Amino acid sequence: MKILIIGGTGTISSAITRQLAQGGHELWLINRGNRSNEVPQGVKQVKVNINDEEEVLRHIGGECFDAVCEFIGFVPSQVERDHRLFAGRTRQYIYISSASAYNKPCRSHVINEGTTLANPFWQYSRDKIACEELLMKYYREEGFPVTIVRPSHTYSERSIPVGIHGRNGSWQVIKRMMEGKPVLVHGDGTSLWTMTFNEDFAKGFIGLIGNPHAIGEAFQIMSDESLTWNQIYKAIADALGVPFKPYYASSDFIIATQPEGYDMEGNLIGDKANSVVFDCSKLKRAVPGFQAVVRYEEGVRRCLKYMTEHKECQQEDPVFDQWCDRVIETLEKAKNNL
Repeated sequence: MKILIIGGTGTISSAITRQLAQGGHELWLINRGNRSNEVPQGVKQVKVNINDEEEVLRHIGGECFDAVCEFIGFVPSQVERDHRLFAGRTRQYIYISSASAYNKPCRSHVINEGTTLANPFWQYSRDKIACEELLMKYYREEGFPVTIVRPSHTYSERSIPVGIHGRNGSWQVIKRMMEGKPVLVHGDGTSLWTMTFNEDFAKGFIGLIGNPHAIGEAFQIMSDESLTWNQIYKAIADALGVPFKPYYASSDFIIATQPEGYDMEGNLIGDKANSVVFDCSKLKRAVPGFQAVVRYEEGVRRCLKYMTEHKECQQEDPVFDQWCDRVIETLEKAKNNL
């Protein structure tokens, strides 16, 4: 198949790019070229700003595609741009939305594609909902061949996923563990969450490309492994060979004391603080045989190996580190004063 990916080198899309290239597909990427060294041989990379529509059209000319996959579309104006560029040029347009778009607070811990979309706590999620609604309008009124995909917490070898981290990713949390310092865990660490390794996600995603059962439909792609946040953090500590030292704080307190410029309300109340289990039976009907096989503990070991071998993944974050220390110190003082 002839496939165009907008993005293609990010956390989720990099594994899809690798697997499609290995499968012998004719693959095009449109991005800024920031990770060109990671693009497999044989992939045609168009280094252009996707918002420069004239330049994009100059590069793709009269080409038509079996699928166009959008990984960096966050607001409706970007979806409108893609519609202008690719309506009539693709047999399928696959849009990456987000499972954070599902109703918050959750009315049921079991989430499927029929769960209502509504998130008053996170603008990011509301924008994704607006993009979905616009695309489905195009599908209903024009037959624009859209497929919507909702990932949840998908990760790659470049960063270990955690619940609370700073602007530079999860390395500072890892460093705190290695230094024997406690790490902040929201709530009491017993709510359920799902982590999906990007290689597993890619298998489900690729199964939807060119799939006639996917047109006009939404799918969520996740692992079936549900873990508590205590299990998630302990798996990291075990991989590091250090004790797990959690310090529990309510999500409301974390949000109220967050560093200036952070949006932990969306990240927690709008997403990770909710206890959820994802039902991926719809995906498995459309993509028979799909199964996520990388358990979180194995994914953590892969991440640690990669991160320790690549200095660029070890970005320290003193602002986040000092904030964690202040939160813990403040709560300990309050405890001692009672």
